[in-house]
Amino acid sequence: NTANNNAMGSAATTAASALTPTIVVMKLAKRNGGLPCLCIDANALPSARGGAAVDVHHAIPIRVMRAVEMQYHLPPRINMPQVQLELPFDRPLRTVVDRLRTMSPHIYIEGSMDGELTLRIDGDGASIRTFYGKLIPRFEDLEEDNDDDDDDDDDEEQDDDDGSEDEHEHSTKRRRTTKTKKTKTCTLKVDSRKLGACLQWQGTMLLGRSVGSAVLCMVKNEMLCLHCMLNPGTVGFFTYYVPVHYLSPDQMDF
Repeated sequence: NTANNNAMGSAATTAASALTPTIVVMKLAKRNGGLPCLCIDANALPSARGGAAVDVHHAIPIRVMRAVEMQYHLPPRINMPQVQLELPFDRPLRTVVDRLRTMSPHIYIEGSMDGELTLRIDGDGASIRTFYGKLIPRFEDLEEDNDDDDDDDDDEEQDDDDGSEDEHEHSTKRRRTTKTKKTKTCTLKVDSRKLGACLQWQGTMLLGRSVGSAVLCMVKNEMLCLHCMLNPGTVGFFTYYVPVHYLSPDQMDF
């Protein structure tokens, strides 16, 4: 059985309200004459400034779904991302996005596997960009680059046709192929309100403490994903899926 997302959001806020908890227990139970609830019990230690220990108990009403309804709430099936970047601990995106969405209904996001991220809006006679550098690229579960395979096939065919080529010429061609290989980039156009909504957790849950890591995954003309791992990692994770607007190749070059 699975509780709805609203209950999980309330549960996260409730758990955060228990300062310095030693034990937090979450369980599904019935309260008030059979009403299904997500129950949270936390024992909070006294703070350094003094005070007594506090026991916090919350019962959040939920709706339990049937097993046959699970298919309507599964994550969407999407292609492998072209760009994956880990968000920085000390530079939250929420503050910048909240300012940009007051000026434009759409935000352009450009990411690069060199560890660079750009947020941009276009207004009447002006364009505003915010740059994030030195981000950590994540290469696992990334879209495979087919260009490398094509280059290898071309090299093999050239060797078969011209067996008289010396080793020096072959090495030169290999180096030329390596230099011309481009860094993967991706540009997305998203609704500013939707992007701001999926970053609201940065106002209450600190990245690096309550949230262990947050990875921004960009799938061209398909989806923007934000995958957040809770801390400790055994607690779980939450993922946002933000649909994007279609961009032609000309619109991606800015």
